[in-house]
Amino acid sequence: MISYKPFQKMLIDKNIKKQDLIKETGISSGTMAKLNTNKYVSLEVIERLCVVLKCYPWDLFEYIPGE
Repeated sequence: MISYKPFQKMLIDKNIKKQDLIKETGISSGTMAKLNTNKYVSLEVIERLCVVLKCYPWDLFEYIPGE
């Protein structure tokens, strides 16, 4: 299973509100909901997040085997 828990932690650590990130990246609130529930999001979304958050894709998610 892919978990976006590191992404959630990054937002807290950088004191970034989800609504502000939605505006900056241009992603939809539905896409943000997918990130909150560990659902599939496209690589385009991951790329947008990386550009705005100045991070690498592997900073946003983790793989949890066996789930």
